[in-house]
Amino acid sequence: MPHLRIEYSPGLAQRADIDAVCRAAYSAMKEAGIFPLAGIRVRAYAADHCIVADDLAQNDFAALTLSIGAGRDKQALQVAGERIFTAVQAALAGPLATPHFALSLEIRVIDPDLSWKDTPIHARLSGNK
Repeated sequence: MPHLRIEYSPGLAQRADIDAVCRAAYSAMKEAGIFPLAGIRVRAYAADHCIVADDLAQNDFAALTLSIGAGRDKQALQVAGERIFTAVQAALAGPLATPHFALSLEIRVIDPDLSWKDTPIHARLSGNK
């Protein structure tokens, strides 16, 4: 269950290619080698209402949250997180070159006892269907 949620300020879509950001993150997640392909999801949402830092109109943000299932060691997650963050930084080089942008990534490990799933896509991609 590696699900990456990208929340961003609406103005960012005018300064960056959000699809390219999603694809860069997706590629990095696949290349990390610790996430099952069938579980990878990348979703991006503009925050309809937001105030960023000192409320200047040119301020933008992208906040990435990667939710994953338990069972991976911290070092592997750090390496994967660095890979994803670096890929997204490259895709957002333009906004990052300004003093009006904030980028963050957080990895959250989900407690398996508090998570329910029904995903036939896993069986299809693993050849069990």
